[in-house]
Amino acid sequence: MSQPIQITDNAQEYLAELLAKQNVEGIAVRIFITQPGTPYAETCLAYCRPGEEEPSDERLDLDKITVYLEKNSIAFLEEAVVDFNADRMGGQLTIKAPNAKMPKVNADSPLEDRVNYVLYSEINPGLAAHGGEIRLMQLTEENIAVLQFGGGCQGCAAVDITLKDGVEKTLVERVPELAGIRDVTDHTDDTNAYYR
Repeated sequence: MSQPIQITDNAQEYLAELLAKQNVEGIAVRIFITQPGTPYAETCLAYCRPGEEEPSDERLDLDKITVYLEKNSIAFLEEAVVDFNADRMGGQLTIKAPNAKMPKVNADSPLEDRVNYVLYSEINPGLAAHGGEIRLMQLTEENIAVLQFGGGCQGCAAVDITLKDGVEKTLVERVPELAGIRDVTDHTDDTNAYYR
């Protein structure tokens, strides 16, 4: 079976050092996702002493460390990468799990899942730096995605031009059936009767 998650050599070395400091024979790392498949998914790494793993965990024996993956998290860990970037401050362990918030979708997945997937995997990571995020509120019968621009994007005068154009372009490219997007916070639009 192909390994769902990639743990770079740097990350393995760093984790192996941390594990060695615990002074526990056979200690491993356990990776799991809290609230997988939701916008609030968080990927977690924890120490796992012998016996702390779950019987259903999948065990990965890597060159330098042993990793347990929680069974329910595995689908959401597809394409995840754990890396370690050394810097003057000591360095930082990073976990990128593009599918944590929702598992991979394909052309047969429901339109809503595909729109969400593009939002979570491609669009929101870029907005996170500005404290913004976009959520799909609903799809209209005309296949218009009604989006809520949240966080730092709200009330920003440039939201219309920059985000809408960029987001619409990306979404329509990735999800061709989509007719376009509309912003729930768009008060110039008096068709706000579409709240269910």
